[in-house]
Amino acid sequence: MAAEAAEATHETTGAAAPLKTPLHARHVALGARMVPFAGYDMPVQYPSGILTEHNWTREKAGLFDVSHMGQCFLIGPDHETTARALEALIPADIVNLAPGKQRYSQLLNEEGGILDDLMITRSIDPDEDGALYLVVNAACKDADYAHIEARLPANVKLVKAGHRGLIALQGPGAEAALAKIAPEAAEMGFMSSRTMKVAGIKANVSRSGYTGEDGYEISAAANKIGEIWDTLLLDGTVKPIGLGARDSLRLEAGLCLYGHDIDTTTSPIEAALNWSIQKRRREEGGFPGATRIQRELAEGVSRIRVGLKPEGRAPAREGTEIATPEGEVIGVVTSGGFGPTLNGPCAMGYVAKAHSAPGTQLNLIVRGKPLPAVVATMPFVPNGYKR
Repeated sequence: MAAEAAEATHETTGAAAPLKTPLHARHVALGARMVPFAGYDMPVQYPSGILTEHNWTREKAGLFDVSHMGQCFLIGPDHETTARALEALIPADIVNLAPGKQRYSQLLNEEGGILDDLMITRSIDPDEDGALYLVVNAACKDADYAHIEARLPANVKLVKAGHRGLIALQGPGAEAALAKIAPEAAEMGFMSSRTMKVAGIKANVSRSGYTGEDGYEISAAANKIGEIWDTLLLDGTVKPIGLGARDSLRLEAGLCLYGHDIDTTTSPIEAALNWSIQKRRREEGGFPGATRIQRELAEGVSRIRVGLKPEGRAPAREGTEIATPEGEVIGVVTSGGFGPTLNGPCAMGYVAKAHSAPGTQLNLIVRGKPLPAVVATMPFVPNGYKR
């Protein structure tokens, strides 16, 4: 998908150069190593390095530029109309999503495969009733927008928010750091959202993230997001964090990366995302692939996403085959690496259901040799979410 996004970017801009986020010049000034990612030139790490950045986020507060993500609004005449329009495309209950709350879900194809995963937020402001704020993955956003727009009723519109930047402040120190410049942030619960002034700038703030830690995602005008970024970095507990540590943090948290751990070949049930499908939707259906997903909920799946802890220190990478001790190949690793907080390698992948119980001994075939591993519960590192 990243390659497709890069091609799409090339076609629309007429140049091979990747796009830049509103914070690009700041990353360069901070000495970041920039790499192409999902059609954008993004910081993979800063001079301190991935390991230091990972540990800093777990212990203090890390600041991430996620402005490459797709931000958009669905706008209809009232909440129920807009929610039902979106519910025709995803398996989450949005009709009963309370004002000022957000929910994680998946955009599904007709077979119940995952086109993308996304966050959906309902505004707390009664004047904005009928508007839903969506955040989708960068590599998928153009395809997502086209998919959604083609399936909306006439009275619900998709409005792209490309004029907005998005940053994430993550870690146990995130609340204290943000509360200094946005006192209301301290009162927020996990997966809630508010509009507030952050360093004097109007922003949409949600208490959520992609690291397994407490934290916030802050959306503001692209020409103002840099001021919020700069103000947060004046705090000695806050440091900028690149995509490298973002990946090791989310892996330890057991969180899926689209295009790797989930894609059009996986259903939410195979991906062990059952928790993201609320009871009403499980019973009523009415979303793409509902027949398959309801069957999988009732009868189980033949394969399922699990956590894996390899023995020793060597990480198992994406694409590594997973086998039984007898040598039968029963699955494949979809994400893997070294977990700095875990202080050891961790991975996730799909295995045959019969071999998915925590504690099951398996082998990972690394360079043709079996590396012992055990099925482990996720997250690998306890979450720090503020409930």
